[in-house]
Amino acid sequence: TLWNVAYLNKFFWDAHASTLEEQLQGPLFAADEMGNTPEKLIETLNNIENYKQLFAQAFPKRKSKDSIKLHEIYTSLAAFESSLISLNSRYDQYAHGYAKALNENEIEGLNIFRSFVARCAECHTPPLFTNQQIAVIGTPEPEGLTFDQGAEVPFNDKSMRGGFKVPRLRNIEKTAPYMHSGKFKTLRETVEFYTKGRGHAVPKGENLYLHWHIWEPNLTNTELDRLVDFLKTLTDESFKPKVPKKLPSGFKI
Repeated sequence: TLWNVAYLNKFFWDAHASTLEEQLQGPLFAADEMGNTPEKLIETLNNIENYKQLFAQAFPKRKSKDSIKLHEIYTSLAAFESSLISLNSRYDQYAHGYAKALNENEIEGLNIFRSFVARCAECHTPPLFTNQQIAVIGTPEPEGLTFDQGAEVPFNDKSMRGGFKVPRLRNIEKTAPYMHSGKFKTLRETVEFYTKGRGHAVPKGENLYLHWHIWEPNLTNTELDRLVDFLKTLTDESFKPKVPKKLPSGFKI
């Protein structure tokens, strides 16, 4: 999800990018994603007059006849992504004093979430619901996939083997499947993972440095249900941009 990326300082699951401008180059030029190249991207946009005019408006110090530059494309994309703010969920309304924003089950879930027993808030810290750190929690891979080394690779640090960036939880009910590999299809499966025992899903032969917050809270089924109830109060898409009927290129959506 791109919600609230303006406030982040780590990007990708393995946290190998530190700015939006750096991150967006990944999907733009990856062969198995958009498959573009910097040269082709610049050529395409410069051949569309509407884009040249729009870039001239966005960067007024340049002349309208000047060619669109690569850094301007990165800046424009990052600026749009930074506009995607989600901070007005029912949880936020409750946190700002509107007691009726949450029902009893959801409040119970909030109390479990921030309790010393469940410890969810230790890593998923409000208001972004992430501490932006890398955590090794021992989540399993989907059947047939090899073990993902995670942050060990970009940081060349064995203690980060199997470690991934702590994800944000805002709008989490809309972003299934869950975990770095999409292993779990539902929020209920996801929260249950944390109560099945420290390291219970670590593959044989892997000696991971599990995060110290991962332990055995032994939450009941009811408590897990209440956690899911609370997580669904973090939904807010009120600033979701409207989809235009057509693009500056003239293509219809």
